[in-house]
Amino acid sequence: MQAKLSFHGAVGGVTGSCHLLETGGLKLLVDCGLFQGDNQWRSRNQGDFGFDPASIDYLLLSHAHLDHCGRIPLLVKRGFRGKIICTRATYDIAKIILLDSARIQEEDVEHWRPANLRDGFKPKKPLYTTLDALDALGYFETFTKYDKPHKLGDAVKVTFRDAGHILGASFIEVDTKGGQRVLFSGDLGNTGKPIIRDPSFARKAEVVVVESTYGDRNHKSVDESVEELIGCVLKTFEAGGNVVIPSFAVERAQELLYFFRKFHEEGRLPRSDVFLDSPMATSVTNIMRRHPECFNEETLRLFNSNADPFSFPGLQITRTQTASKRINHAINNAVIIAGAGMCNGGRIRLHLQRNILRPECSIVFIGFQAKGTLGREIVDGAQEVSILGESYKVKANIHTIGGFSSHADKDTLIDWLAHGGRHSKVFVVHGENSAVSSLGSAIIERNLSDEAIVPELHKQYSLE
Repeated sequence: MQAKLSFHGAVGGVTGSCHLLETGGLKLLVDCGLFQGDNQWRSRNQGDFGFDPASIDYLLLSHAHLDHCGRIPLLVKRGFRGKIICTRATYDIAKIILLDSARIQEEDVEHWRPANLRDGFKPKKPLYTTLDALDALGYFETFTKYDKPHKLGDAVKVTFRDAGHILGASFIEVDTKGGQRVLFSGDLGNTGKPIIRDPSFARKAEVVVVESTYGDRNHKSVDESVEELIGCVLKTFEAGGNVVIPSFAVERAQELLYFFRKFHEEGRLPRSDVFLDSPMATSVTNIMRRHPECFNEETLRLFNSNADPFSFPGLQITRTQTASKRINHAINNAVIIAGAGMCNGGRIRLHLQRNILRPECSIVFIGFQAKGTLGREIVDGAQEVSILGESYKVKANIHTIGGFSSHADKDTLIDWLAHGGRHSKVFVVHGENSAVSSLGSAIIERNLSDEAIVPELHKQYSLE
């Protein structure tokens, strides 16, 4: 039977990754992510998957970012009863991510319930509840070592390889019954980052599904970005302000702690308070300490010498809302690291309210900002923004430092593909239009494939 591939997310945008491969009598779903950012995200998440969840035999999870795993509880709620396969590190992080997502949805429903009742609307329901998330966790099946083939059914073989993106992240090779190899990049990591290893290279595959988040640009080097960060901190402190960094809880927050530890050890960080104001990031940091098998050589040496890569004098970790509010007393010489990374939720909004009006302060963005998010508005130069229903003029200094990205840039993506030789078909996903188009053109120019296809949502493609 001919293999077929269809795309049910991360098409025409970055979020909602969800791809369905049918081969060898099996239906294999690769990722099942939440749509984020645009104004239609709620309706898109509540809509049909584009396939029957009960028909799926296996879900292959590349990593635990919400836009790749965030609809798994809904998938189970609607009938999925197969197995979810991923690394142990991915499972440990997904557990936190999914339970937190359910909690936020439940709290959001309760927050808006009085207003909806007052206005004559039916109270909204969460996409899924905490119980739904707990149910979904029962379907996971994990492993700890990359590069070990897993046999599915009679004739399909799946291999997870190190994607170097976040802790436990994988790109996935599927060897089909017909002898084809279909390669799913998941999210590929940037090179030269701290803590985890660089991504492994692609092997020869007839069909590749590749992400293109930064398919139209290249990053500054990590070293350049680190220098830019400490320069921004010093300049802001000299002006008498604070540095506010919206940060993703997984990987990015831990990288920041790693670099601020180095700044302190090298004597480059003035007397200051560094706040990690993200309970989720704190939990993920503890999980990272449990998975040294994912560390690169430098971090592993620190770990084996009992030096904590994520701690240093002056670091204050806040878990409670009360402790978070006390940060408001910090007028200057403070670095405030808080989630969410795109400013579309979490405690970061409270710190923006406090600091965005102050021209002596700096807001530093170190990750991708999706369209429709508050972070994207600020990065795009908005003079005034709405934060928690109130309007604020943007007077703080705005910095964007691209080299900290956990995504591969254009040249890295092309280099990764080139190591696999020439592919029959490459499907380009997980990017905004300019990124998809630019990467697709580069693939053809470099003669890496006969076709660079931009797939359509829910359309099925035959893999000949």
